Amino acid sequence: MRFIVPFAAAFCLSACAAQSSQSSPAAADAPLAAKAAAMPDIDIPYQRFLLPNGLTVLVHEDHKTPVVALNVWYHVGSKNEPAGRHGFAHLFEHLMFEGSQHFDKDYFQVLEPAGATDMNGTTNVDRTNYFETVPTSALDRALWLESDRMGYMAQSITQAKLDQQRGVVENEKRQDENQPYGTVGDLIAEQTYPPGHPYSWTTIGSEADLNAATLADVKKWFGTYYGPNNAVLAIAGDVDTAAVKAKVEHYFGDLPPGPPVAHVQSWPAPMQGDKRMSIVDRVPLPRVYMVWNVPGDGERDNVLLQTMAEVLGGGKDSRLYQRLVYRDQIATEVEAGVDGNEIGGQLQIVATVKPGGDLGVVEKAIREELDRIRRDGPTAEELDRIDTGTYAGMVHSLDKVGGSGGKAGLLAANQTFHDDPAHYRIELGYQRDATPADVRDATQRWVTQGSFTLEVHPQDDFKAAAAGADRSKLPALSEAPALKLPPLQHDTLSNGLKLILAERHGIPALNFSLLFNAGRAADAGVKSGTAALTLDMLDEGAGKLGSPEIARREAELGASVGVANNRDVSLIGLSAITPKLADSLDLYATLVTQPTFPEAELARVKQRLLAAIVQEKSEPFGMARRVLSRQLFGEGHPYAYAGLGLPADVKAITREDLSGFQQKWLRPDNATLVVVGDTTLAQIKPLLEQKFGGWHAPDAPLPVKNTVAPPRHEAQRVFLIDKPGSAQSLILAANLAPPAADPDQEAMHTVNTALGGMFDSRLNFNLRETKHWSYGANSSLLEARDPQVYLAYANVEQPHTADSMHEMHKELVEVLGSRPLLPAEIDMAKQAQVRSLPGGFESIGEVAGAVGHLVEFGLPDDYWNAYVPRVEALTAPQLKAAAVKLVKPEELIWVVVGDLAKIEAPVRALKLGEVRVLDSDGKQLR
Repeated sequence: MRFIVPFAAAFCLSACAAQSSQSSPAAADAPLAAKAAAMPDIDIPYQRFLLPNGLTVLVHEDHKTPVVALNVWYHVGSKNEPAGRHGFAHLFEHLMFEGSQHFDKDYFQVLEPAGATDMNGTTNVDRTNYFETVPTSALDRALWLESDRMGYMAQSITQAKLDQQRGVVENEKRQDENQPYGTVGDLIAEQTYPPGHPYSWTTIGSEADLNAATLADVKKWFGTYYGPNNAVLAIAGDVDTAAVKAKVEHYFGDLPPGPPVAHVQSWPAPMQGDKRMSIVDRVPLPRVYMVWNVPGDGERDNVLLQTMAEVLGGGKDSRLYQRLVYRDQIATEVEAGVDGNEIGGQLQIVATVKPGGDLGVVEKAIREELDRIRRDGPTAEELDRIDTGTYAGMVHSLDKVGGSGGKAGLLAANQTFHDDPAHYRIELGYQRDATPADVRDATQRWVTQGSFTLEVHPQDDFKAAAAGADRSKLPALSEAPALKLPPLQHDTLSNGLKLILAERHGIPALNFSLLFNAGRAADAGVKSGTAALTLDMLDEGAGKLGSPEIARREAELGASVGVANNRDVSLIGLSAITPKLADSLDLYATLVTQPTFPEAELARVKQRLLAAIVQEKSEPFGMARRVLSRQLFGEGHPYAYAGLGLPADVKAITREDLSGFQQKWLRPDNATLVVVGDTTLAQIKPLLEQKFGGWHAPDAPLPVKNTVAPPRHEAQRVFLIDKPGSAQSLILAANLAPPAADPDQEAMHTVNTALGGMFDSRLNFNLRETKHWSYGANSSLLEARDPQVYLAYANVEQPHTADSMHEMHKELVEVLGSRPLLPAEIDMAKQAQVRSLPGGFESIGEVAGAVGHLVEFGLPDDYWNAYVPRVEALTAPQLKAAAVKLVKPEELIWVVVGDLAKIEAPVRALKLGEVRVLDSDGKQLR
């Protein structure tokens, strides 16, 4: 079951807010009543009040972590844009990060050091929002900044700011369009809505319109739409409601309201007749898009059609996946979904054809399944699975107070579009009370009308002439709150499986992470990808269950089993809700201890993986990643294969390879089970003993990883990969760094934060904010037990590829010599790390990840609780020494993906080191 956690009006079904004064209608018959009572009620208590200037304020108290989330929603999006100014709402969202009258700097400069997490702004067709989660100590600062942005932003807008952010948005647009299928959204909007309809253009807009925007336009737009009377402020977290109300009145009460804003209520615009279009693009595989216009957010038919789409294409247990991907094996992926924007929605079915497959055959199969559900509707069992999955998704979304799916945003969405934070009750009632006939009838009402079908075909491998025109000449805070994680409780099951429990009782859910000392490092000496494919096959057959039964069982239980395979650790995880815990653990234990690796499923999964490799080799980052790791670590090193695998190895992997890996590495005495959530050790240990006690380690001794030392890089090297016609180039620069056990690990992370790990870091400020060549430049320390990787990367405008490489290299050299980190930069980086810490431990999944980090790297239980004083105590000399360990400009491996006809000569002219041209498999061409 695929649960969509929307952050817009599109799916307010998941927006769970509650008020004690109203409740959803009671079910009319006994089965429905029993259905409603099967799961505990979900409730977000809140208080709502209206300031005299029209600002609506919602407050929810959640005291589990000392953080508070702010969400400000302005009821304006791209549908409000006049002709000739498409993209204006999104451009304005960027401008609103650049300061206001009383703080004329970008907001990241003071919010990141304040410990803000989940901080961003977004725009869609219907709304613009800004959100941040801050420590409780920073609430006043966040309210001051948001109120200054709401009341005093226009005065700070200059022509220079407008030009700067226009360049950033245009880079974002080009970056999106540079991805496979990146232009499809514009085509669908144009072809499915009539001219003049406010959804007939996309939020990103057009470059021509963006370039035409004037300073006067900007100021007029602000005055019209961004007043308090057109906004909702939602606050959720560790607060006192009465105190927050006083603070909001203090900071926002004197802001003048704007003019009244008219809002269109409904305009679904069903299409007349069936329209088709076929295009050719630089994509790896054919794909078909099928679109119908349907009612918008909050309407009963929208909810019923969402349910239909989940049955049809909502996950591995859906009808389309089972037929197209699993049974007929004619597609590599397929999904169906309904968006619910404010005045109208769309049903979309999207399928990607397998390599060498027939798009017509895929479309025919889709239409047959659509006809079947249109004729007969879903089954009662399918509706039950969707109800359970929706409940589980809602439970997990409520574990966060802020960000892109937490309680503050969900409350604000319902208030903005329905004038009722608890409007979700009505939509939950629509879904809960829906019968198969209801869903069938809604499908007949809306999916028998006009439609739009778009075929996207790969472009033939055309090549330009060897010679042509010469184109080389183109132009203050209070003290950070201490982190208080739940104490870790240790135990061991009778079979030797180590157990760690962290209790979290806020929601009726648990997270299980079974960590094995394996990972890609265990692939040494066997076919690359064996570890990853072994884990991927666990849900394709186990015990007496086949792949369809496993997917159906997960949906019925509202559970999700997932796997991950990093450099050092293999993980099998379970997300479960407490009402279904025992049955969920039954399924989990079966997958872990009784995998069957069916031959038929292996052939299918390998074909799917090979298709994914084809896709990976068409995407810039996928191309670069495959090359970079092999050049850093050398052939044969287990860390060398960061991508999805080598096609030859994947084809050669057998069932015996997977079974052998599972028996050798996935054993209880080589594992630790981390449990986080709504339980106690007294409750969970007997249950785990019952489910896993019969799983025993083999007689063979624990395996030892056969790692090899990576090569020493004595000089820089540059590797170029061609992506003809690309408007942007992806640049990666990396070197090896000490293992994660190094005593300067925190110091290296702090250096990285200042250099490229936050918005106002040196790399991002240079390439994005100063040069406007990139939408974002970053760096990371990729943690590992053996040598780690320090990686700097950026997507940049194609004409500035060589210039950007020069600037990146300069930043890496200067931080070690002529321009070491300044005290202000050090302080900002340290504050960003320590103050953002609580925001990374809010959900049970985040806590499980943090505990898993302790297990993976052998860290003490109090590591995270003691993290703040350790980082705050770092000195400038320590950071200088750590920078030398982290950054090695003379050893950099560069990988650049772009249009070589345009960038190769300038890159060679840099003389950074030996330059080689590779294909997407890493084979040298010249």
